[in-house]
Amino acid sequence: MSDLMNSESSVEADALQKLNDLKAGKITIGDIMGPLYVNTVEMNPVINIPPGQKSQPFVAANVDYGPAECEYNISAEAYVGPKDRQNPVPKERYDLVVIGAGVAGLLSVICAKALGKKAALIERHYMGGDCLNVGCFPSKAIIRCARAVHEVRTAAEFGVIIPEGEVKVDFPAIMRRMRMLRASIAPHDGVERYGRDFCEDVFQGNARFIGPDSVAVDGMDAPIFFDYAMVATGASAAVPPIPGLRSVPHLTNNDFFNLEELPPRMCLIGAGPIGIELAQTMARFGSQVTIFEICPQLLPREDPDAAALLKEELESEMDIQYSVKINNIEYVGGDPTAGAPTKAPWGCYKVFVTLADGTDKVYECEAILNATGRVPNVCGVGLDTVGVEFDNRCGVHVDDHFQTCVPNIYSCGDCASPFKFTHAADWQARTAIRNMFLGLKEKQQNILTPWCTYTEPEIAHVGLYEKEMDDRGIAYVTYKRDLKDVDRCKCEGVKAGFVKISAAEGTDVILGATIVGPSAGDMISEITICMQNGIGLSKLAGTIHPYPTSAEAIRQCAAQFWQRGGMATPVNKRVTEMLLEERAAAGPGSN
Repeated sequence: MSDLMNSESSVEADALQKLNDLKAGKITIGDIMGPLYVNTVEMNPVINIPPGQKSQPFVAANVDYGPAECEYNISAEAYVGPKDRQNPVPKERYDLVVIGAGVAGLLSVICAKALGKKAALIERHYMGGDCLNVGCFPSKAIIRCARAVHEVRTAAEFGVIIPEGEVKVDFPAIMRRMRMLRASIAPHDGVERYGRDFCEDVFQGNARFIGPDSVAVDGMDAPIFFDYAMVATGASAAVPPIPGLRSVPHLTNNDFFNLEELPPRMCLIGAGPIGIELAQTMARFGSQVTIFEICPQLLPREDPDAAALLKEELESEMDIQYSVKINNIEYVGGDPTAGAPTKAPWGCYKVFVTLADGTDKVYECEAILNATGRVPNVCGVGLDTVGVEFDNRCGVHVDDHFQTCVPNIYSCGDCASPFKFTHAADWQARTAIRNMFLGLKEKQQNILTPWCTYTEPEIAHVGLYEKEMDDRGIAYVTYKRDLKDVDRCKCEGVKAGFVKISAAEGTDVILGATIVGPSAGDMISEITICMQNGIGLSKLAGTIHPYPTSAEAIRQCAAQFWQRGGMATPVNKRVTEMLLEERAAAGPGSN
């Protein structure tokens, strides 16, 4: 017993010392709970979004899985959005109420549970949010199929000869595969699992604040009371005021994955990451694709070399019209009051445009995909009732610690951040919950966020762009390695792509990097680890990589820091000369 008491006393004393060290800044919360970031220097690009209004924006409505009779859709919906489930009776009070069960909401309750807190989770549609249901996961499932089609069609280079016309695409089978895979992981994000493992209760329905410590859910008599709230309501597909667009049924990411047959022709409005990923996919399946982009270039925020390389590839697979003005959209041969068709019989869309050269032209197609961007879901949530500041473009207004102007209400994810990525929402929720319950001031600007556009070639980026460094007056040096010169890439038939790393001038401190090529999204993590942990080009160049691998391109790029004199300072050169002189004086074979 004495030993046990001494042990407990020692733990208490050590814990108190660590707490004092934490408050004194000698250690961070990462030393206690695991680091979400290490480097406290802001290294993300600045994404400036002009403020909007508080009025409800025009967005695409949520759509249920389709086709309704698909066994995989029935199975998935039973987990993430069961129709016949009754909401539980609310507890007297919760430590945390989370509105929205996308990635930010799910991680919020998981992290709260880890801290011993009792949480309630509220979702109006499907658990898992866009990522599981109509975003990251289903899109990557069909992108993989499109890559398989492309590999077969271009296999002659590798000595695999397929007679012309022999490659057939079974689009319904592709979509069934996607739905099967989606259904297979739906239980992980399901109502039952979260109600059992992470929450006191899960509620289904629209939620709105009715007081500083209470929310109401449609269909429920009793309010839900809380100490803290997390607004994690995500974002929706915007429907901009393009003439005719709002009056015709059309696809967004909400119902694109309900397609049952391949549209013979498809027009896409918007050439952002989502739009071009799906455009390339549909073109490879055999749809005749046209993209209308209002900007004069592809991916204007991206690295210019990366955007130019992708532009060349995409323009070889589809028609892309830049600086386009859409004058009107008409829909004939279909029911304009119904949803966008997902199979034949198709209607016919007529898109009246003025091209960059001033020419007027009419395009016809069987499907239109609106990929013009996303707006935060912040209207109708009762934020104005409790005094939380927001607008319909930037979303919920939060400080650098994810706290709103109402101290017990926080927000993170797509509804509060310009970094609308699943992994960003994940890290933001983890950081926000620590701040909320531990009284910390961890900063979102210090969360280093990489991202990737999953076209072929992929474009991945982390840190600052060269243009941003120029604008900030940061002196830097950029190193570049073309993939066509990397042995493994030669074997794989990679003819274009590169690794580009920028470092602070006169040092090996990495400020930003872009990778273009196969699996760029996987490769960028190595550089992200280096940046987050203060590992410079010199140590990266001195890390052995297996040969032959594509990732060698990263090491070879970093090694240019050595080759271009990064280590060859006058002092270092003189040290080398001294060693050579000593060795020569000692003679061969001496130790």
